[in-house]
Amino acid sequence: LRIERENMGKTIWIINHYAIPPSMGGLNRHYYFKKYLEQRGYKVRIFTSARIHNSNINMTENGRLFTEKLVDGIEYTFIKSPAYSGNGLSRIRNMLSFCSSVKKIWKHYKHENPDVIYTSSPDLFTARAAQKLARKHKIPNVVEIRDLWPLSIVEYKNISERNPIIKYLYRLEKKLYKRADAIVFTMPNATNYIVDKHWDKAVKLDKIFNINNGVDLSLNQRQLNDFSIDEDLFASNKFKVVYCGSVREANKVGVLIGAAESLQSKDTDVQFIIYGDGNEKPALENICLERNIDNVVFKGHVDKKYIPYICANADLNVISVKQTDAGKYGVSWNKLFDYMAAGKPILSTVKVGKDLICEYNCGKTCENQDPETIANDVLYYKNLDKDKYEELCKNAELAANDFDYSALTDKFENVIEYVLSKEKQ
Repeated sequence: LRIERENMGKTIWIINHYAIPPSMGGLNRHYYFKKYLEQRGYKVRIFTSARIHNSNINMTENGRLFTEKLVDGIEYTFIKSPAYSGNGLSRIRNMLSFCSSVKKIWKHYKHENPDVIYTSSPDLFTARAAQKLARKHKIPNVVEIRDLWPLSIVEYKNISERNPIIKYLYRLEKKLYKRADAIVFTMPNATNYIVDKHWDKAVKLDKIFNINNGVDLSLNQRQLNDFSIDEDLFASNKFKVVYCGSVREANKVGVLIGAAESLQSKDTDVQFIIYGDGNEKPALENICLERNIDNVVFKGHVDKKYIPYICANADLNVISVKQTDAGKYGVSWNKLFDYMAAGKPILSTVKVGKDLICEYNCGKTCENQDPETIANDVLYYKNLDKDKYEELCKNAELAANDFDYSALTDKFENVIEYVLSKEKQ
């Protein structure tokens, strides 16, 4: 039985530039928090950009500042912002415009009297604008960090930390943490990040919480039952190694192609299936053609509703990401929890702090990102004793229960209770 909480019925504003509805390719985290919090009696409003990331979709109507729309069963408040493409100046303009619009929403919604304003990065500009709004009106503010900006920019783009823009972003990041009433990190070792930056005197460590990304198990099961794809491909007797995700430089999908090439001379019964799109996909497809690597199939972008079927019908699900120092603070890849819910072993090519795959004994992490190492690890799972393989499958299913969004919403409520109790002191 769920314990009735004192703060049920409170109004929570979630301000997230990229709170994309699930049917639009979504960054679903706040969709689920809103869904489950409202089932528990809270009032939740999501403010997000009307320009849907990585698409040409604009959700505003007639040039209005904001548009309220019911999408995927819940209401969003879409805020007007300009079109952009890529990661250049047009995207920065989009971010700054959204921040400016966030400041204007108060007069339209102040009658809701929000009890907490919960803002989510990686867009530090939006987080700062939302925090200023909260502090101006003396409302508790929670800052959520889903990606360590600017550290990720430094690591993935090889930009110097002495770069003036990077130095400014670090100052902004520190100020956000210092002025937040609570901080939520998706990565589990983020307290170590604060200490490593020598910010622990300015940022109180006892206000830091961890809420991973997760999976909606009830939806996952419905989609598994209702949506199938590439059935002939999955009916094959080959050992099917599946990757789902972007195909960009940061994802290091090339090492999987190298592993597949190595396996051609070792075991002809292994098939790599790559789901996803990105700017590296054409080059990798050409490599496969030029080198006659015929045990790799590129399937391109796929609607998320097919992911449960794809992952459940794999023999091994693979995570591949560029190895960086940022990984020591832990990770919370959305695909990891989709893979857990699929109930199949997981192989990761990247070492991270607090490795959930190892912690839950539902797979393993490669010693390095050498294609030969990955190939040998794939063969390990292919040749694994049936009982041991089934044990890993069961462990993955059990792990998924801890990251069901219904369970994660309990943690969200704990954060709300924390900041509201502080306000009363």
